[in-house]
Amino acid sequence: MKNLLVGILAVLLSIPTIAQDHYNERQQRTEWFRDARFGMFIHWGIYAIPARGEWVRNKENITVEDYQPFFETFNPTGYNPREWAKAAKDAGMKYAVMTAKHHDGFCLFDSKYTDCKATNTPAGRDLLKEYVDAFRSEGLKVGFYYSLLDWHHPDYPHYGDGIHPMSKNENWKNVEHDFNNYVEYMHNQVRELATNYGKIDIFWFDFSYGKMSGDMWKSAELVKMVRELQPGVLIDNRLGGDMEAENPEPFAGDFDGPEQVIPHKGIFDEKGRPIPWEACITLNNDWGYSTNDDYKSPRDVVHALVNVVSKGGNLLLNVGPDAKGNIPQESLKILSEVGDWMDLNSESIYGCGPAPFPKPEWGRFTMRNDTVYAHILGSNIGQYYLQGMKGKLENARLVNDGREVFVGPYWHGERSYIDADDTFFNLGQPPQWTFQLPGPINTVVRFELTEE
Repeated sequence: MKNLLVGILAVLLSIPTIAQDHYNERQQRTEWFRDARFGMFIHWGIYAIPARGEWVRNKENITVEDYQPFFETFNPTGYNPREWAKAAKDAGMKYAVMTAKHHDGFCLFDSKYTDCKATNTPAGRDLLKEYVDAFRSEGLKVGFYYSLLDWHHPDYPHYGDGIHPMSKNENWKNVEHDFNNYVEYMHNQVRELATNYGKIDIFWFDFSYGKMSGDMWKSAELVKMVRELQPGVLIDNRLGGDMEAENPEPFAGDFDGPEQVIPHKGIFDEKGRPIPWEACITLNNDWGYSTNDDYKSPRDVVHALVNVVSKGGNLLLNVGPDAKGNIPQESLKILSEVGDWMDLNSESIYGCGPAPFPKPEWGRFTMRNDTVYAHILGSNIGQYYLQGMKGKLENARLVNDGREVFVGPYWHGERSYIDADDTFFNLGQPPQWTFQLPGPINTVVRFELTEE
């Protein structure tokens, strides 16, 4: 009995060490990811033909038979992923994630487990391989999005599923499904993706819902296989599990993925340690190509990027190429203008994270090592307020051209509404003047922390 108790105690004492080891391993795996900060999401498939977004089958309850003409006529004659990769790199992006298969079951890769694939369309070739080769050639990291759902596969639950296009179709009410067969199919396809395309940096699984989570996908087995085939690969958090637990499940993922929202603060586990995260945001409103859409401005994109980095996150910005394989011109124009800003200011993004200072009224802070970046995002009258930062910053310079920025006390002397540990900066002198910002999107000032 004594030996048993000693053994149990030893196991209990080892749990915190195991949890810390897991955290450290994840931090090591995600180091490049947390340095990159900016990536391109690409949603592309035969849903680009109806041009009403990637959920068109679900929204319009389209049957497999009525969806088939899009498959039979998919011929992206304009597809040139080298142009996509160049646009991503010029925008300042460091990695990309592309839909190998979305919920409709159509595969851009040459899977031997389905006929619903690009090689069987007029395209006649493996479109995913061309993407991998093109983005690698530009020095970008490569990721695959893979839907856990499959509305084309006969063994994926239909009637009553809640999400499947045939969920309310009475004709499917009594149809039986062999879900184990589907899970085997899904694992086989993931094995193909993890085996046939060289080194893959990210597997972006989408998504769990209701009872369709965790063990339903055999997530632990799936992750074990992927990590064996792709050591060091990053996996998102949509297989299920609890990333915020002190010792999360093996399939809980390497990074959290808020969708179409930027959290009001960083994301942390229950021990208060920061969790890697990535806000996935559309450049317009749909993920897949849509002709009825509103675009975000270059200013919107840069401000979102600064916002997420200031909270320790990444921005994964989506584009939806059209049926011919072209990224829309409006998207390219926005990416180009974002790239112009990144050309001058990327040092305030790459490798940066939160700063230990309160958010200023006029913008946000990012920080790398002992360098603090002040992002001026809004208009300001006179001096820029630095709350509680007196004596903590020196060597202030504009990032875009290196010119001196002036740091000092409130120009009008001591006042009851100015705290003794506050200080100010301005882009010129005299300090009480209001100076025009050199850039309309975001002006960045670099500071060095003093030894104090």
